[in-house]
Amino acid sequence: MADPTPTPPPEPEPAWRRALARWQDWLRPGHASPGPQKLRLNLALQGGGAHGAYTWGVLDALLEHEALELEGLSGSSAGAVNAVLLADGWVRAGRAGARAALAQFWGELGQHLPASLVRSKGETVRLAPAGRLLAHWAAQFTPAQLNPFDLNPLRDLLERQIDFERLRRDCPFKLYIGATQVNTGRLRLFREHEISAEVLLASACLPKIHHTVHIDGEPYWDGGYSANPAIAPLVYDCATPDVLLVLLNPLRRSQTPRSLAEIETRLVELGFGTHFLNEMRPFAQAARHAHTPRSATPSLQRLLQQRFHLIGGEELDSLAHSESKLIPHTPFLQHLHQQGRAHAQAWLHDSAALVGLRSSIDVEALFG
Repeated sequence: MADPTPTPPPEPEPAWRRALARWQDWLRPGHASPGPQKLRLNLALQGGGAHGAYTWGVLDALLEHEALELEGLSGSSAGAVNAVLLADGWVRAGRAGARAALAQFWGELGQHLPASLVRSKGETVRLAPAGRLLAHWAAQFTPAQLNPFDLNPLRDLLERQIDFERLRRDCPFKLYIGATQVNTGRLRLFREHEISAEVLLASACLPKIHHTVHIDGEPYWDGGYSANPAIAPLVYDCATPDVLLVLLNPLRRSQTPRSLAEIETRLVELGFGTHFLNEMRPFAQAARHAHTPRSATPSLQRLLQQRFHLIGGEELDSLAHSESKLIPHTPFLQHLHQQGRAHAQAWLHDSAALVGLRSSIDVEALFG
């Protein structure tokens, strides 16, 4: 006798799985485009000195995607420089102009460091003995003693390449450039109508190397000390709920530091990452209430509406040493660029279809 119990219908495939399958099918060589499929994002760009060339590679690959639409860009230090370069290039000639501006800057930056001071091996780059001796000698002086006239090749490069007046007038995106007020420790976010070379120098000011930057009478140091990068303005000041995190520092280390160099590297990472982790923690806590009825408090609803995505080089040896953040060596920068491009292309293939649907990372696991 047949079992009278009817077989339940199969569970419908989630919408995000169907979207991902369509996206991956579209990316296959020779496949016709399904039409405009917007990739609307806010970008949170972490700082890290020369390691910012990895972010250049990520942005280079994203900008090739004609469906990319940006609303807000947040960044500190190298992340701030990349954000402003992208915006200035976009004003000049759209996404192609943005790619060209980034390539020009990083290409010229790599020409300022004499090759004799650098030693490279595989994916890593270190100072040669002569470079180490020079760095040790320079560390005995303050920036004011070593460089009394505040000569800064980065200032010259920024002023030569970026039309700050036009950018302040015509910026196509919301910009949030972080710098740390020295005397209070507070974060200041400079907006697009305030951007200048001095703002970028403030955002990237390492006080043992650079002169303190004064803006409107207030002294500033690197924005990474207070936000690396700032997340809150992308959440509360932008309509786009999808935030792509481009990270240079690892969220986790698989091994406990033991050598002095490893300890120093981890101390730098912790010092520049604590505020970012604190900003992300409420979103991880909200993820635990993902099934809470939508009658939840407005603040919880806002947190639940946010969707996060991530591109980072956590496993890369090339980003594993803090010393190399201070070595803008052309082959090293080009290597980081290629790694960033490869990771962004993988993200576009595997996860970009989830934009507009849900987070492509486990926020609770990463930041809870």
